[in-house]
Amino acid sequence: MLLTDKIIFLTGGSTGIGLDCAKAYAAEGASVVIVARNGAEAESQAAKLGERHLGFACDVSDDSQVKAAIVRTLERYGRINAIHNNAGIATPSKPLHETSDEEWDALFNINLKSVLYTTRHGLDALKSSRGCILNTSSLVGVIGQEIHAAYTATKGGMNTLTKSMALDYARDGVRVNAVCPAGTWTPMLRKWASEQPDPAGVNSYLDEIHPLGYCPEGDVIADACVYLLSDKARFVTGHIMHVSGGAELGYRRSS
Repeated sequence: MLLTDKIIFLTGGSTGIGLDCAKAYAAEGASVVIVARNGAEAESQAAKLGERHLGFACDVSDDSQVKAAIVRTLERYGRINAIHNNAGIATPSKPLHETSDEEWDALFNINLKSVLYTTRHGLDALKSSRGCILNTSSLVGVIGQEIHAAYTATKGGMNTLTKSMALDYARDGVRVNAVCPAGTWTPMLRKWASEQPDPAGVNSYLDEIHPLGYCPEGDVIADACVYLLSDKARFVTGHIMHVSGGAELGYRRSS
């Protein structure tokens, strides 16, 4: 039980990797606060985890809603031990010159500016608990990806933001790390796949980019996240952890 009695504030926890993380955190003894745009789904998923968990609506691109969500969490539990910034969107899948201002702003506001808001309103609680922050990034923020420029920019920004935050908050005993999946089967990935020039070939492509031979489900990411939020990682900060099946490694022959 690596997370016994920890209170974890999890954004985007009602589906995909976030939901897998919520389940893993609960199984390891944490109380999980799931916030998502779809409040009914957040509430439903929290209820499935059990009565010690909480779920409600929050648009993480809205500063006032994030502030209210943090306040509600503290009113219920009295503390926060970890904030997991997981909420994100991946569309549109376009080169930069085809990306509209509205699409650019939505990606940056949800994927990156939300971290500003959760930190702004949650940092004092984390200082009190000597807690930690975890950011869900992506391997494409490290290596890039074709026809996905704005999204990769948000994740590249998240990686450097994570390192700077780790330096800023280390003196307060607050650790800050990021997890970088490669391909992981989620509703968001399936939507991305549908936007590709050859949707039918995406499944085999996603298996082949991982040297370990398959595109995983979100549970493999959740296991890494459990470690990063646990006391087992007490001397790990500023780390961008690749959970990628080796997708970024070396030259490889195609099969």
